[in-house]
Amino acid sequence: MAGNFNLTDSSAVFKTKFGKLSENAYNSANVMLGSIKKDYTFTGDEMKVVVPTFFSGGVGSGSLPQASVASAAKATITAKKVYAVTEYDREAVKAASSNEGAFVDGLKWNVQKTVEAFNRNASRILFADGTGALGTTSAADFTDVTGTTFGVGDTASAIITAASWVEGYWEENDYVNVGTAADVLKVISVTPSTRTIVFEKISGTTDFTTGGAGTSKIIYMQNSKDNDPLGLKGVCDATTGSLYGVTVGRRWQATQIPAGGAGVGADILNELILKVQYKCGKTPKKIVTSYTQYRKILNFLEDKKVYSVDPRSSELKGKVSFKGVEYISDSGPIGIFADKMCDDDRIYAVNDDFITAYHRPDFGWFDDDGTVFLRLQDSDAYGARYGGYFQNYIIPSFQGVITGLAT
Repeated sequence: MAGNFNLTDSSAVFKTKFGKLSENAYNSANVMLGSIKKDYTFTGDEMKVVVPTFFSGGVGSGSLPQASVASAAKATITAKKVYAVTEYDREAVKAASSNEGAFVDGLKWNVQKTVEAFNRNASRILFADGTGALGTTSAADFTDVTGTTFGVGDTASAIITAASWVEGYWEENDYVNVGTAADVLKVISVTPSTRTIVFEKISGTTDFTTGGAGTSKIIYMQNSKDNDPLGLKGVCDATTGSLYGVTVGRRWQATQIPAGGAGVGADILNELILKVQYKCGKTPKKIVTSYTQYRKILNFLEDKKVYSVDPRSSELKGKVSFKGVEYISDSGPIGIFADKMCDDDRIYAVNDDFITAYHRPDFGWFDDDGTVFLRLQDSDAYGARYGGYFQNYIIPSFQGVITGLAT
């Protein structure tokens, strides 16, 4: 007879079996997340990485030249807190603890969905700018769907601007914040064709349907405003300021090609790859773009063969791989892959040998109290937490981006 959910026994299995499965999922979720390097030894309040900026030594002919001194900057890496949480109703888990009682094992299903949610958010973070922004509303207030004011329990809709729209960022049941307001909204529905999002007010007193007409509002993943690790957009778009504490300049800046509304073609791809190669001496390892640009690329590369790439984790090589088309550069074939977290008008040329996600130790399921499951206060339920503390270190000089392509 199938046994019921048991806190102690299930935690032991959870850490040895589900913990490994969760790690494998995190290391193979998609082509970008699965192929970047991951380090789990990040300790101390911050990490310093030396960034050489100039050659050393004086050169010249005819007589001994004056020597110059090599210079280097120090990149500073600080960890960000990134989580996924799940809650288990005790009765529901018991009811779903056998095949006779449910179509899926309640525990396994929740574990799988929690890790999937974390990986989806980690992928969003990897393509985003570090601000936690999901999109900007058009220059109008939220529109009430129920009631005359947008109070708790009411719903309201908002249209996201085309410039900030990335469909992959939006999922039903996500909780979000608007600007600096503490109000919590729940995503009820997503309509990509009109970029319309319907929200339910969960908490807070701000009525976003009045008092701010004509003012755009930035919507953030819950608690994430300016709290995300850095991503490709934040690194590759930088033209001023600093990245990881190093001033953005000729040697510490990604290759940037504004397309100005032109269509993708062989010429602009060649330009991107060659400019990256010229800048850093390394050819990009892969090209990652949106499904919109991927479809357009397929139209002029339809005769090219399939290209496979393995995930970074050695344990998954030969078991998980990603397939894309090849682009033949002067240095050999480069795989082209689509990712739903990429903006529709962008193409990235990336060298993932120079991208590392630095994690604090014990990343994964929280088990500091000897159990993954913690009883929730004043509730007949348990909660579990997945994630930890990390920062994406993306060296800009080895990356490139095309922006503003026709969609």
